[in-house]
Amino acid sequence: MDYSILVKIYEDLEGTSKRLEKTKIISEFIKKNHSREIIYLLQGKVLANVGAGELGINEQLVIKALEVSYGISKDKIIKVWKKKGDLGLTAEELGKIKFQKTLFSKTLTVTKVFDNLVKLSELSGSQTVNKKMQLIAELLTSAEPLEARYIVRTLLGDLRIGIKEGVIRDAIVWAFFPGVFKKGEIDRGEYNNTFKEVQRAYNVCNDFYEVIEFKDSLKSIKLNLFNPLKAMLFQKSKNIEEGFKVVGKPAAIDYKIDGFRVQVHKKNDSVKLFTRNFEDITRQFPDVIKIIKNNIKGDNLILDCEIVGIKDGKWLPFQNISQRIRRKYNIEEMVKEVPVMLIPFDAMMIDDNLLNETFKERRKKLKLIVKEEKNKIELVKQIVTDDIGEAEKFYNKALKNGNEGIMMKNLESPYQPGSRVGYGVKVKPTMKDLDLVIVKAEYGKGKRSKWYTSFTLACKDGEGNYLEVGKMGTGIKEKSEGVTFEELTEELKKNILEEKGREIIVKPEIIVQVTYEEIQKSPNYRSGYALRFPRLIAIRKDKPLSELNSLKEIEKYYKQQRNRG
Repeated sequence: MDYSILVKIYEDLEGTSKRLEKTKIISEFIKKNHSREIIYLLQGKVLANVGAGELGINEQLVIKALEVSYGISKDKIIKVWKKKGDLGLTAEELGKIKFQKTLFSKTLTVTKVFDNLVKLSELSGSQTVNKKMQLIAELLTSAEPLEARYIVRTLLGDLRIGIKEGVIRDAIVWAFFPGVFKKGEIDRGEYNNTFKEVQRAYNVCNDFYEVIEFKDSLKSIKLNLFNPLKAMLFQKSKNIEEGFKVVGKPAAIDYKIDGFRVQVHKKNDSVKLFTRNFEDITRQFPDVIKIIKNNIKGDNLILDCEIVGIKDGKWLPFQNISQRIRRKYNIEEMVKEVPVMLIPFDAMMIDDNLLNETFKERRKKLKLIVKEEKNKIELVKQIVTDDIGEAEKFYNKALKNGNEGIMMKNLESPYQPGSRVGYGVKVKPTMKDLDLVIVKAEYGKGKRSKWYTSFTLACKDGEGNYLEVGKMGTGIKEKSEGVTFEELTEELKKNILEEKGREIIVKPEIIVQVTYEEIQKSPNYRSGYALRFPRLIAIRKDKPLSELNSLKEIEKYYKQQRNRG
């Protein structure tokens, strides 16, 4: 199939904001065209569990590929990009005027685009960046302008066609299960039953292509070892009392570990570790693999675990092991520098599929297979209670021991991949608001391209230096009451000191009050700290720069948030 046919579908999807219309467009298309390549590319993926945007392709690499493919200078590309706010639209615009046309240009096919993306996912070692650039340039050279728009967006993991998993799932129901329609109308009862079956099948395999392949026998789809599934995620609760209302009484209450969440897959003597984003990180943790082989019984296992750094018998914050995750060389050296331990807290498979087993049963089976060893492997600390006082005591103990808080879980709940309200909640401390100053800003994308939408925040040290502590992009409105992007953009434009492409450096004058989830240590900012999920509360025109929160105060709050002091 020519890639232009798929691009037309992309364009139709981008042209409507109505979910039902999107569902209809996809359902009619996949009835006739449901190859693996098409199903994955509709989702912006190259593998069932890997989005194209996770291939390590950044905007600068795409710009370089555009230079090579179009024979247009980097400065001109950035100028158009700044105006368009979307590198895909930039590629399309420049594709209309490119003057370096190769003699070897040929019609792009879906298979060619997909194959090049797969090759990008497999590259490693020396000259990787150049090889990636060549594969991208090969596609852009042959691409028509509109095709270039979606190739670039796919590479960056942002198709901008408004398609989420729910739309794909519903389109599959519409396309392949005609029984849900009676006299042209949806039979709600039949639809709900089919919807549940399709969702269950997808939860198990995490692959819509496989769901379509097994559409006539969905119940035969089973959990596949070494094919990671989505993690079960919980919403935040403001306190323990509210948590009990959500999950019921009695509830299981676990420590919320400040570690790195991994999904462990074990078949006989073969073990792999996957991140929440399905990245295989087995090589980075040979010590954890050894622990699993020595301390966890069973030949067919999928477990939910946390990895935490440990020093002198104490657990370390996540930042201490984050470098282990990214390390690809000198692994053994890192194992010695940053020792870790494994903390299992749930199970999706122990010989058989446990997704539909209750949490109480899953925990019971997990205890039977784990041989705990001090500073190597421990089950997550847990109590089961219906008493608020006992829960508060456990919560305070969790914080005192350096944990993030607690997880409250419904004892009768199944393991539901993805985010679901009702099966569990997390309870964490409410952090003190900060007054910080904006020192940098970056233009937005798409419909927000005319405004600054990402703002770098800074505190002040004892010598009067402004030290960055993170980036803020939420809490600002497009319209309506409150601070708008337009208002903040106009204010910042008065204070520009320097422009660097789509980023500006501004005179530190605009003070903002922000809330956040927590303060983390970070080597990425001069302050040594980073705010996690900062959110704007207000612009503080009433405050002078002398009243900014200081680095010393941020260090103090960092120590207080989990009794680290």
